[in-house]
Amino acid sequence: MAPSTAITPPDEELKKAAAILNAGKKVVLMVGHGANGATDEVLKVAELTGAGIITALRGKQVVPSDVPYHTQQLGLLGSRPSLEMIKDCDTLLLLGTNYPYAQFLPKTGQARAIQVDLKPEQMGLRYPTELNLWGDVKATLTALMPYLEATTDLEWQQGVSRGMVEWEQEMTAQAETEYEKLNPRLVFHELNRRLPPQSIVTCDAGTTADWYGHHIRLRRGMMGDLSGLLATMLAAMPYATAAKFAYPERPVICTIGDGAFQMLGMNELITIKKYMDGWDNPQFIILVLHNDDLEQVSWEMRTEDGNPLWDGSQDVQSVDYAGYAELLGFKGIRLKKGDDVGAAWDEAFAHRGVTLIDAYTSKNVPPLPAHISLEYAVNTAKALLKGDPEEGNVIVDSAKALVTEGVSRVKGALHIGQDEKEKDE
Repeated sequence: MAPSTAITPPDEELKKAAAILNAGKKVVLMVGHGANGATDEVLKVAELTGAGIITALRGKQVVPSDVPYHTQQLGLLGSRPSLEMIKDCDTLLLLGTNYPYAQFLPKTGQARAIQVDLKPEQMGLRYPTELNLWGDVKATLTALMPYLEATTDLEWQQGVSRGMVEWEQEMTAQAETEYEKLNPRLVFHELNRRLPPQSIVTCDAGTTADWYGHHIRLRRGMMGDLSGLLATMLAAMPYATAAKFAYPERPVICTIGDGAFQMLGMNELITIKKYMDGWDNPQFIILVLHNDDLEQVSWEMRTEDGNPLWDGSQDVQSVDYAGYAELLGFKGIRLKKGDDVGAAWDEAFAHRGVTLIDAYTSKNVPPLPAHISLEYAVNTAKALLKGDPEEGNVIVDSAKALVTEGVSRVKGALHIGQDEKEKDE
């Protein structure tokens, strides 16, 4: 029998934590994978403190998406309301998370911080915490709540909720923006609209993680995961297969890029074929983003290094993925037009078996962060000015995305990039 992990900090430490939270006016709960099983406790603490809630990517399933002050993720894959909350908060409660991107956390000294975790080595690792509580999130919050004073001032929380309404409208607009090729955001947006109860969604570490963070909203009872620490390609497929073994009665949806699918996904389909007859519900859907490019790295080269795309490292050999699925006796759907996205998902969810959606998506839709930094824009401009082979398509598609977002910085950044080019010459 496994040992209990329901560890609770000493009572005097809980009282210190409560005093910090009770004094806070702008409280943020940062919820990670370590808070699994503590959904009700997290929501109750947010209610008592008037907090807004941010979830790490692996903590996405902990807080239902219909909680209006749950602003989803933070950082490059996150939302603008999450970023604004972090910039303005005075109190931060970290719950079972080792969120690694310190540049997106509050400035040192801005917020009083408490961390709850079962791993002592993670205490204060990402942000200078005032108090560290070694304990299980569920048990610790249960013991903490009697010492919390219910706030009557919900202005902060209500403001967070209003910001999230605006963000969701923007995400819908981004998904509905038309490009020369299929918009990958639309594929995820329409998937989200159709997710059945109890479904499990996995994503890869490429741009599927961007679209998963921006567009997938897990309701209560749903699950989702990706490779958090490793943050590398191909995990989506074995994760999805493992999920199906663990929960054979649930529908499982794997979202994966074509490069990762070639690395492991195609072989994993053989594993699925071998074992699917033993599953109570054989429904298993694989979405392959077919753009013949290692897209996430292509954009990182442009936006972080200011370097143009190098075909030699980024090209992915085109394969008929739907045809390969059909060879194994599965349903294959070839998706090329935005008008067909909804119907493709309807067909997949109507099929009681394995379906592969081969989505021929654009590789030039920018995975825009919640806030376009000047560095991001300037580096993209530099890459284009150095002769990116996709220059024309990147400019057109990025412009469409930015117009939708209402950002004007790239125009100025292009002038800066041109000036730097002239200096180099």
